[in-house]
Amino acid sequence: MSESVNIRDLNELVASKSEFVQLVTRGMDQTIVGQKHLVDSLLIALLSNGHVLLEGVPGLAKTLAIKTLAQVIDAKYSRIQFTPDLLPADVIGTMIYSIKSEQFQIKKGPIFANFVLADEINRAPAKVQSALLEAMQERQVTIGDSTFPLDEPFLVMATQNPIEQEGTYPLPEAQVDRFLLKVVIGYPSKEEEKVIIRQNISGGNRQVRPLLRPEEITEVQKIVSQIYLDEKIERYIVDIVFATRTPADYGLKDLVGMISFGASPRASIGLAKASRAYAFLRGRGYVVPEDVRAVCHDVLRHRIGLTYEAEANNITTDQIVSEILDKVEVP
Repeated sequence: MSESVNIRDLNELVASKSEFVQLVTRGMDQTIVGQKHLVDSLLIALLSNGHVLLEGVPGLAKTLAIKTLAQVIDAKYSRIQFTPDLLPADVIGTMIYSIKSEQFQIKKGPIFANFVLADEINRAPAKVQSALLEAMQERQVTIGDSTFPLDEPFLVMATQNPIEQEGTYPLPEAQVDRFLLKVVIGYPSKEEEKVIIRQNISGGNRQVRPLLRPEEITEVQKIVSQIYLDEKIERYIVDIVFATRTPADYGLKDLVGMISFGASPRASIGLAKASRAYAFLRGRGYVVPEDVRAVCHDVLRHRIGLTYEAEANNITTDQIVSEILDKVEVP
């Protein structure tokens, strides 16, 4: 009985913050046409206190989406264009000698913002990538002898172009695993593209008004972390992740030769966090199996390694995740 009362209280708590979702969606709709999945993914990453890796061809409003989100929340935004000659100091900052004061002074880099766009992250060498990913994981940056905590909320949205691979440095699996979600962005529909054309040839720039404060995001993040996750849902999450490691145990013998390595425990944590955020976006104080299934592809897509045989047969991680979801018993 106390559990049902608790869930009722959580539902009321979530309902009291439902305006948050409406405000953000309304603000994003001012400049973004369609791309609902992209907007939802950014919100899930933000509410889960995670980061998102976007993959899509140029011109699909990836940059515009995170910039608009920062404007809606009235947060500090910075964009880092990753290039082969970029240095770690260009991301986190460096120490500069001041002749006037005759001592070194710290100049902070663009990583010191609430929303950071790492554009074409696979264009920079591993040393630069690791500087960014360390800040993502530790939520702090060390310059010289000084360590600085990063502001909350802190969201990194990295993009990579799936087509042009010349002069790129693919992200190592250990680094890709740091991203809560990997989202693949598709083209808009015909109707959406007509609206995009109309908006962009009309002349005037749409001004996005701030509707929220960064402090409100941290409040909502605390509510999301309280959303009820039943033991049966936990078991379902663990079964899905274990099916990527030992598919034969779940009646998926066909996948044994397709998977070189399965998802890490970070995937289980990511599924739980993203499911909670998805439940919040749907106005619920508890997680249902549909929430797990809704975020599963984005959470697992970049955490499963494919064998040469799978790649030769054009099998993708998305197909593997779909097979696992079809086979693993839903509570």
